[in-house]
This record gives sequence, structure tokens and C-alpha cells, in this order.
Amino acid sequence: MLEKVESYVTYGYSNLKSVRDLIFKTSLEKLEKERVPLIDNNDIEQALEKHGILYLEDMVHECHTVGPHFKDATRFLWPFSLAKPEGEFLGKKNTFKNVGDSGNRKEHINDLIAKIT
Repeated sequence: MLEKVESYVTYGYSNLKSVRDLIFKTSLEKLEKERVPLIDNNDIEQALEKHGILYLEDMVHECHTVGPHFKDATRFLWPFSLAKPEGEFLGKKNTFKNVGDSGNRKEHINDLIAKIT
């Protein structure tokens, strides 16, 4: 599936710091089909306590390690909506390995996440 959209998206292997930054700075929760800023551990505890996810840091760990309750944790979160960094993308449809913007950045995705968050 990634091959079909590779020229339209960029992806890679994020580290723990990048996942933590994304969740802490940009995460929103789904609350009655509305986007609500994730600012309180009580919401996480109420929704995911049965899966052993009580705090925001538990959410970070579950998402980074793709643990057994990854699906439940990500369903609780609203999808990330990230803007492209100013002056970063060249607008080329080539893949990253061919000096473009899209495709697999591997561990270089962490540099991009740091600029966005």
C-alpha cells in the first residue's frame, strides 16, 4: 500500500523522543466525535484503563513499541494534522532517496518531526 502513495507521503522509523514530542505537543483525543486537546490524564485513564494505559507516558510507550493495545491507543487519538515546515520541501514528487520530498526517510524522519513540532 505504501508503494501506491509513496510519491504523496513521507514516512520513516521514528525514535521515542519524536513519538513523545508528537503526542505531547500535537495530540487530540476523540471525545463524542469531536477533537479535544489531550491535556488531562483522567481522560486517558477513563478510556483506556482496562488496557493498562493510565497516563500520557503510557500512551507514548504503547505507540512507540506498537504494544498489544496499540490499536486501542491510536483509536483514542485523533489523527495528527501536521503542516509542512517552511522552506523545507522542494515540491518534488521524487522519493527522498532520489533527492525528493516523499517516500521512506528511514531514521531521517526524526529530523523532520523535530522541525514540525
